[in-house]
Amino acid sequence: MNQILKKLSFLILLLSFSTICFSQNISQQYKPLKSDSLRIGKKENDFLPFIQAGYTLMLPENKGVVGVLIFLEDSGYDQKNNNAKQMYKQASKAGFAVLSVSSEIPFDFYFFESSMQSTHNLIVEAFIKNNLPNKNIFFLGGSLVGHRGLRYIKFIKEKDFEFQLNIKGIAICNFTLDWTRKWHQHRRDIRIDRIDLWEPKFINYMLETHLKGTPKTAPNNYHNFSTYSYFDEQNRNIKLYKNYAVLAYIEPAINFRLKKYFRTLYENNATDIVGFLAELELAGNERTELVVLHPEKNSAEKKTVQSTWNTINKDRLMKWIMAQKKN
Repeated sequence: MNQILKKLSFLILLLSFSTICFSQNISQQYKPLKSDSLRIGKKENDFLPFIQAGYTLMLPENKGVVGVLIFLEDSGYDQKNNNAKQMYKQASKAGFAVLSVSSEIPFDFYFFESSMQSTHNLIVEAFIKNNLPNKNIFFLGGSLVGHRGLRYIKFIKEKDFEFQLNIKGIAICNFTLDWTRKWHQHRRDIRIDRIDLWEPKFINYMLETHLKGTPKTAPNNYHNFSTYSYFDEQNRNIKLYKNYAVLAYIEPAINFRLKKYFRTLYENNATDIVGFLAELELAGNERTELVVLHPEKNSAEKKTVQSTWNTINKDRLMKWIMAQKKN
C-alpha cells in the first residue's frame, strides 16, 4: 500500500511540473510546490502553506489575439482562476486572451518585491512563449486580485524593466485602496468584538509586520502601500494611474454591513474607490466611470467582494473594454 501511495504522490507531483492543456485554447503552467509556509499571526500555528506560482492562459477560439485581460489571482485558495473564468466567453468572442497569474505566497498582498518580480517574470514568460501581442492590456479583478494589479502596475512603472506592458485600462471591483483606513476599520472590529475576528487580526498583523508599524508610527509606509489614501495629502501614487481608462464597481451594501458587521460608512471599500476616482479626475483623467451595484441585485446571502464581482454584468464590462480599445 505504501508503495502505491508513493507512486500516486510521484505521479501527482510530476503532473504539477508540466503544462496541462484542458482544451485547444486553455493551458496551465505552474512551478513545483514549495514545502514552506508563511507566518500570518503571533500564535504557534499561525502559518499558511505556500502555493504554486504559475499561470493559466485562455486564447480566443478561431481568432487572432487583439489584447490581453490580466488577473493576478491566487492558485491555492477559493476556486482557482475563478475571476478570470467568468470572462472567458466574452473575451474569446472579442478576440482577447485571458491570463491569470499567481505568485507562491498565499493571500499575497504584494508586500514583497520578490512576489511582484515573480509575477513580472511569469507575465513575460506567458507573453513570449505564447506570442501574445503587447497591446490593449487590461488589469481586472476584485479583492486582492485587484489590489495586486494596482501594486504590480506601480512596481513595473518604478522599475527600469526592458519589458513594459502597454496597459490600456483597469477595471476594479470593491476592494481596499486605503490601508490606513483598513487598519482603523479592523482595530474597531477588534475593540467592539462583535464579529469573527480572524480576518481583522490576520490583516492587521500582516500590515503591522510588513509595513513596520501602524499608521500612527509608520504613516508614510501605509501611504506608499496604498493606491489611494484620504490621509495622504500628497496622494503620491495617483499619478501612476492617471493615464489609464478606469472602470470602478462598488456595492456599498450599507444596511447589510450595518446589521451584519456593525460597520459605519467609514468601514466601507466604496469610500476608497470614490476617493480614488475623485483624485484621478483632479489629476486630469477624463476616462473614469463608476458603477454602483445595489444589494437587491446581488442574490448572494453574504455580500463580499467576490459576490460583487460575480454579480457584475460581464457583457457590459467587455463592451467597456472594447470601447477603450478603439480610443
